[in-house]
Amino acid sequence: MEKVVDLKQLKNHYYGKKVFLTGHTGFKGAWLTAWLKLLGAEVKGYALEPESKNGLYSYLQFESHSHSVIADIRDKKTLTHELISFEPDYVFHLAAQPLVRRSYKIPSETFEVNVVGTSNLLEALQLLKKKCTVIVVTTDKVYENKEQHILYNENDTLGGYDPYSASKACTEIVVSSFRNSFFNIDKLNQHHIGIASARAGNVIGGGDFSDDRIIPDIVRALKHNKSIEVRNPSSVRPWQHVLEPLGGYLTLGALMNNDPLEYSGAYNFGPSPDDHLTVKELVELSIHTWGSGCWHDTSSPDQPHEAGLLKLDINKAKSILNWSPKLNAASAIDWTINWYKKEDNIADFTFQQIHNFMEL
Repeated sequence: MEKVVDLKQLKNHYYGKKVFLTGHTGFKGAWLTAWLKLLGAEVKGYALEPESKNGLYSYLQFESHSHSVIADIRDKKTLTHELISFEPDYVFHLAAQPLVRRSYKIPSETFEVNVVGTSNLLEALQLLKKKCTVIVVTTDKVYENKEQHILYNENDTLGGYDPYSASKACTEIVVSSFRNSFFNIDKLNQHHIGIASARAGNVIGGGDFSDDRIIPDIVRALKHNKSIEVRNPSSVRPWQHVLEPLGGYLTLGALMNNDPLEYSGAYNFGPSPDDHLTVKELVELSIHTWGSGCWHDTSSPDQPHEAGLLKLDINKAKSILNWSPKLNAASAIDWTINWYKKEDNIADFTFQQIHNFMEL
């Protein structure tokens, strides 16, 4: 088996394969669905109804060419039936409550969706009597953040100040527990299930219309000629275009499918260490690409806590998977804002961005 999987070679690994994708109606899930369809995979999505009627999922008309199950990841019976009956070759688990500020409003539900939902999926996999490669997507916020200029690697202590971050750290512990208890790599010849987790940084890209996320907030303001309300302009984040981690997930899946013993584990996917921008820099680059706009600081001492500084160490993904970022932060912002400037042929533009990214 080759030790390097180039993005241009992904079709060799996914063409004709069955992929069970949770969270396909969400922002990242819709992008991954589009990419998998471009590669010729047979996709079965499992997720709640999309929150936004004008999100990427609606433009892709997913139901017309793929299996789509609208259901809750907490519905263990339905999830198990849909997963086992499909007999997937790959599982990408993206379904989650993904918003930090929302987690302060619905903390228990956040833990239920992110932790119990993941355990439901992994427990269902015990009934799958065939080889399967599983990628569980968490977040860069799983680490105990000391708010210092350090790069967090996969061996650092897990933690979480807010309910969302804590729930994702708990998800990582659940993944590790199931991998040790039920899908131990030493018994791979018995269960044939390989599991890895993927920790991605702050992801941006076209088609995200969620509340309390910076790019959607920017675009809504710019489209209505309003000043952009910006919280924590000096906060530093590992911004990356959505196709960066998705390419990492697909690369990891392809490699692990052929050698679970070597590639199981946790992986960070983020920008280069010297390519982390502040919120202010992100906003001003977005305004530049849009061609007009302004912003003002709405930070308040009473607002919910959000990390002010977070950086990832991506050396493991670079050395073991031969994965590395293709776009710098400025280019990622340019690609993102140009998506929102499109007014027609949005699905075609989305697929074109994926194709262009694969050619980098």
